[in-house]
Order: sequence, then C-alpha cells, then structure tokens
Amino acid sequence: MSSNFVVEAEYREGKGTADSRRLRHNDKVPAVLYGAGKENGNLLLDHNKLMHHLEVEAFTSAVLEIKTDKGTDQAIVRDVQYHPYKPRVLHVDFQRVSATEKFNTTVPVHMTGTDVAPGVVTDKGIPSTLIADVDIICLPANLPEYLEADMSELELGGSIHLSQLILPKGVEIVSLNSGGDDLAVATILAPKRQGEGLAAEAEAEAAATVDDAEVIDEVSSDEVEADGESPAGDKAPEEG
Repeated sequence: MSSNFVVEAEYREGKGTADSRRLRHNDKVPAVLYGAGKENGNLLLDHNKLMHHLEVEAFTSAVLEIKTDKGTDQAIVRDVQYHPYKPRVLHVDFQRVSATEKFNTTVPVHMTGTDVAPGVVTDKGIPSTLIADVDIICLPANLPEYLEADMSELELGGSIHLSQLILPKGVEIVSLNSGGDDLAVATILAPKRQGEGLAAEAEAEAAATVDDAEVIDEVSSDEVEADGESPAGDKAPEEG
C-alpha cells in the first residue's frame, strides 16, 4: 500500500509570471489542484518541506492528503517542474482522486531476489532495470508503492516481462490491457570479462604505433625523392 503523506498548502490569490517569481523568491512553490469534478485550485507550498517529501521515492506514487484551510483532498502528484540547473521546484500539479473511481498513474519497478539469482550468484551477472516506471490503473486504496520484479530464479541473460510482475489485488497494467507488447522490464546482463578492456586498449595502441611507423616511412621516402638525400643526410647514389 501507499505511504501516508500530508501536504500542507494554502490557496493562492495572485496569478501570473511576475507573481510566481516573487513567491519563489520567498521559498514558496506555486501548485495547481484539479480533478474529481471540483473547481481547480491554485495553491502555495513551502519549498523546503516539499523538497523533503520529494526525496522519498514513494511520494510521487502515493495518494496524498492535501490540507488547506478549505478542507482536505485526496490527490496524487501528476507533474513536477524543476529548475533546469538549480535544486529548485518551480511548479507542481496535483490531481484529485475519488475513493470509488479507478485512476491512471505510474509506479516504479523494484528488482527483488537479485542476491540469490543464479545469473548473479553463479555467473556474476549484473542486474539491470530496463523500464523504470510502469503505467497502471487501480482504485486509490489499491495503489502500490512499487511493482516487484522477482529475479530470484533468473539465469544470465534472462528477463522479467510486464506480465511477470507481481501485481497487488486490483492493480492492472495499462499497456497489457490495451493489447500492447509484453515488454521486458528487468534482466541480468553478462559481466565484462576482466582484462577485455585492457586488451582492447593495448590492441588499439599497437595499431596506432604501426600507423605512426608507416607515416614516418612514407615521409622519409618523400624526402629522399624530393632532395636526393637519405633520412640520415647522405647523398643518394647518382644513376650512371
């Protein structure tokens, strides 16, 4: 089940780019709350508290309580806009959810059982996630924090597909319901053999040395033909 998060917010009066810039300078984050047949609301959040929430992976895949002076709404994070290069949140979209209506969202994939997987233990393979997040549909009460990819019996080169993910009761994968491909979401990659990188580097270096030697020979030959001297400076024999 989802973790419980409470987001304290206040309704925002002003609008526009200039007002948003002023609020951000005061460590506030503009946000919007919409959906569930209710009127859209423009909110303000405390930037530091929001950042602490976002440090927890489950925050973006949980049903949240948005508390304001007008009451409490159940909602999910639909979008987060970050500054291009600063650790700052610029805007957040929250979508209200109803306890009786299914909704669509994405949740992360977590690999489990990698410590006993034959492809890892025996063959020294490397577990790798191919699809980090999966689109699901469910009721708010059934929303999982993540989907589990059980790697415990996976051999080297083997994969876990969407249809093999462990789904909690009431959770469906959208792409499978719509006839999409049963994509691989996690695999065990073959390890890089020790020394392969060094061998390739040595081979490249040797090839470069041969190329350099050929270039020197070509230059030396050109000099002999141009001024009749050998590379050591001796006169080339005259034809007689």
